[in-house]
Amino acid sequence: MTENILEIKNISVNYTPAGKSTGEIVRAVKNVSLDIKRGEVFAIAGESGCGKSTLAKSIMRLIKPAEGEILYKGKNIYNLSKAEKKEFTKSVQMVFQNPYHSLNPKMKIYDTLKEPLDINTNLSKIEKRNRIEKIIKDVGLSPSILENYPHEFSGGQRQRIAIARALVSEPELIIADEPVSALDASIQAQILNLLDSLKRKYNLTIIFISHDLRVINYLSDMVGVMYLGELEEVGTTEDIFNDPKHPYTRTLLDSIPAFGKEKPPITNKEAEFKNTDGCSFLPRCTRCQINRCNKNPDLMRISSTHYVKCSLYQATE
Repeated sequence: MTENILEIKNISVNYTPAGKSTGEIVRAVKNVSLDIKRGEVFAIAGESGCGKSTLAKSIMRLIKPAEGEILYKGKNIYNLSKAEKKEFTKSVQMVFQNPYHSLNPKMKIYDTLKEPLDINTNLSKIEKRNRIEKIIKDVGLSPSILENYPHEFSGGQRQRIAIARALVSEPELIIADEPVSALDASIQAQILNLLDSLKRKYNLTIIFISHDLRVINYLSDMVGVMYLGELEEVGTTEDIFNDPKHPYTRTLLDSIPAFGKEKPPITNKEAEFKNTDGCSFLPRCTRCQINRCNKNPDLMRISSTHYVKCSLYQATE
């Protein structure tokens, strides 16, 4: 059985809204648990504001969870020694949504790629140059571009450079946060193919965050569907796309554009469920039942690979 490279155990992340008192909080991520296996592409799907990026920042140690723990290769990432933190920084890298904003406009591409090597390795100047030139070729660019600045490149080229920067430290895990959403459709396909080939070449594990289910279907092995900070459904790509269980997952799949496809009816049953502790998707759900959906269910296993958080799949008393 393939080992887990990352284990997320019941984490919650809270924010204090700007301009509000310290007593007021927003729960951006609520009691999320996931196992990421070595070598797989695990996609996190959901609408904007569902907590996908907050979860990614927690894994990167940019935001500390209020509750729960995150284990990387069996160690809590928030209880690492100084040496372990340095190794973690090398091993876990992130590719951001906007490649222009994630690259320093005042630094040449060579210096951008060399910076993580200066910080995290003891390589010689020649060794750094050789590794950088190899990586830049692997992402489909010529070493001749290394003396240029980010503004001299297209969006797709800049994202290739951002991927190269993530790869130069020889990581085991890459978090790709909406890495193609800012690109044209034709360029999206090129970057997705690049990520797929790099995954195999470098034996990478990838957490792929996206609101675009077509992209997720193409690249991922496993999918977790988030809504308002909670995981609603987890399964293999085949489970999610061929046999979706949660009404929210079905809503996302119905939203994929297709020629001649009719829009599904939209209902709002919020008035029927006021002052209840029902599931978070309840106000938008077209399948809710008053006698079953007035409590927030747990994520339930329905097959060896498929989990769903829906009262319709909970055993009745």
